[in-house]
Amino acid sequence: MAREPLSLVVTTLDNAATLARCLDSAAFADDILVLDSGSTDATRAIAEAHGARIERHAFDDYAAQKQRAIALARHDWILLLDADEALTPAAAAIIQRELRAPRAAGYRLPRREQMFWTFQHRRSRINTHLRLFDRRHGGMNAVPVHAAPEVLGRVRTLRAAVFLHFGEPDIATKVRKLNDYSSGLVAHKRARGTRFVRTRMLLYPPLFFLRQYLFKRYFLNGWAGYISAASGAWYVFLKYAKLYEARRDQGGAGDDSGGRA
Repeated sequence: MAREPLSLVVTTLDNAATLARCLDSAAFADDILVLDSGSTDATRAIAEAHGARIERHAFDDYAAQKQRAIALARHDWILLLDADEALTPAAAAIIQRELRAPRAAGYRLPRREQMFWTFQHRRSRINTHLRLFDRRHGGMNAVPVHAAPEVLGRVRTLRAAVFLHFGEPDIATKVRKLNDYSSGLVAHKRARGTRFVRTRMLLYPPLFFLRQYLFKRYFLNGWAGYISAASGAWYVFLKYAKLYEARRDQGGAGDDSGGRA
């Protein structure tokens, strides 16, 4: 039985270190679209060597850039990967089999995270992400930094279709990302009118650490798991600390629950 034609969609900026692995992992795709925002390394040459169609557009926003790439794809079924992600062989086989007779408008895939010098333990809890979907039923949401696809219709999780994220090879890279991401979320949280900011600063970081380290079983990853959970808690703190600072800088009380600190 023939399967639905598939477009692999990847947005890039100086991703020469990881792009070949990403494209190789989904070489079965009928169309490969790479939307580049001005790479100065070998990213475009690598994409060309893998038979990708390369489009260019200056980066303005995570969601807008990915939606632009989705619109440029030749086929309605989209596999959306970041340049530092790659399918496992099992995931590639499952996706091809599923597209012979799709049972949903979108599919969530489990993602194993790189934790510095190791990879997330298979028995720790792995987050799932909507990465395979029919664009006729949806597209990117408008959440800054952590923009993700959303579809109207049934969504299934392909538990065995694990893909890998090679995004945090060392602690310095993770810290840099956490600082950039937390700054990028300030305007969004202000627009949403996030309340009880001081309370969130106090309570969310330790709760987040416990959730990651104990309930998601990051302790199985040894010191890498501990550092990942601790830095994640720091990220939660930074998001609300920066929001508090932004409100105070613009003459507010820092926290719209009342009072000034």
